[in-house]
Amino acid sequence: MALTDVRPVGSLGFMAPSPPRLDPDRRRRRLELLAALADAKARESAQPQRLRGARLRELIASRRRLAN
Repeated sequence: MALTDVRPVGSLGFMAPSPPRLDPDRRRRRLELLAALADAKARESAQPQRLRGARLRELIASRRRLAN
């Protein structure tokens, strides 16, 4: 076998070690947060263009007020 010959060892091959599992409560809260974020994104994309434009204008106006 040459020095450049790379072969997997055992049945795991080149798999990376798996990350440690989260405790059940933390995992549940994380999944709830991800679900809420996905829901918010879905609702935002469903808004008509007119409402998104009005929201953007309001954000710009509030930033201008804070900057002055």
